[in-house]
Amino acid sequence: MFGARCLLRFLRSCSSAPCPKHKPSVKLSVRDALGDQNASGERVKVQGWIRSVRSQKEVLFLHVNDGSSLESLQVVADSSFDSRQLAFGSSVEVQGQLVKSLSKRQNVELKAEKIEVVGNCDAKDSGFVHIHTPVITSNDCEGAGELFQVKPSSKIKVPEENFFNVPVFLTVSGQLHLEVMSGAFTQVFTFGPTFRAENSQSRRHLAEFYMVEAEISFLESLQDLMQVMEGLFKTTTMTVLSNCPEDVELCHKFIAPGQKDRLEHMLKNNFLIISYTEAVEILKQASQNFTFTLEWGADLHTEHEKYLVKHCGNIPVFVINYPLALKPFYMRDNEDSPQHTVAAVDLLVPGVGELFGGSLREERYHFLEQRLARSGLTEAYQWYLDLRRFGSVPHGGFGMGFERYLQCILGIDNIKDVIPFPRFTHSCLL
Repeated sequence: MFGARCLLRFLRSCSSAPCPKHKPSVKLSVRDALGDQNASGERVKVQGWIRSVRSQKEVLFLHVNDGSSLESLQVVADSSFDSRQLAFGSSVEVQGQLVKSLSKRQNVELKAEKIEVVGNCDAKDSGFVHIHTPVITSNDCEGAGELFQVKPSSKIKVPEENFFNVPVFLTVSGQLHLEVMSGAFTQVFTFGPTFRAENSQSRRHLAEFYMVEAEISFLESLQDLMQVMEGLFKTTTMTVLSNCPEDVELCHKFIAPGQKDRLEHMLKNNFLIISYTEAVEILKQASQNFTFTLEWGADLHTEHEKYLVKHCGNIPVFVINYPLALKPFYMRDNEDSPQHTVAAVDLLVPGVGELFGGSLREERYHFLEQRLARSGLTEAYQWYLDLRRFGSVPHGGFGMGFERYLQCILGIDNIKDVIPFPRFTHSCLL
């Protein structure tokens, strides 16, 4: 996903020749513009995403779509516009004259006088290498013990006690394998199934689900990591809205009225950042009665996460710097006694709660050695500790649950409704 996608950058305008002042442009959707049978040079404004770019010596052709129509609107621009910024997937605002088209392929076209790039999208490879991490593993990445153990069928005779000589499980995360590969390729990602033996039938938990995970070497701050996470969410969402408008509109119309406006609200605002400590104070002062009482050092529940998002104006919010005791051994120690937190980050989104989870990884040998020793994991993770002995660098990464992402953008309340064959406690049909 990362290799072919780009990260969002805001409010970058392409260069254009100055034009004389005109009457304010009338804002039209692509559908309304295409349906104008009497176009005669009216000045209009159209916003959407670029579906294609064709540059000739003296003229530039763009096809722009905002999801209101299957057909895109052709924009004709002078070659003086900076076509380098006008890439596939970029969101633009185009002002100009709506005129009859000379081509038989469309009735009208927009003769551009001004093009502003609202969200830039560099269509070049962003440098992430796709790694196919194993489904069967001997590691418990999350450390929660919620694992499905894998054993041969009783009909198969195995000479040893275990087929692999060690207990093995279905993966809960590809992170540890990605950390290995990031030492060779700097930026890596995986997209595949993960499994959690969590005894839950809630509306946001599955026993089998898909995750997008990334790991980045030479990453030294949570701020840089959060920029990648926010960029992934926004760029992917704009691509979905551009390429699958009918599917999204169907859900928004019949299942989640108002979700389109809520989604646009998320996309146009910068995501907020609060610390875990600030989150606890907000929740303590809340007038709402929670099922689970929260004190500093306790984990956030879904009800807490959703409240925090509402408190922040229904804008996605990053919660950072969690207590060390709540998080796995690999997260970087902030060395901030007496609180003692780690450089962890969760992204909370409207309607769902936690969507992303990530952290800076503990790259310092002695810190990691002590954490593993306290947890009794030194022998099992000696290979992981050895990574810190040979050319270790600061690094970090994250995971995003794909089904929860679909819940978020489509407004689907139950995670079981966004996957064809949901697996959960007491249910594994087919």
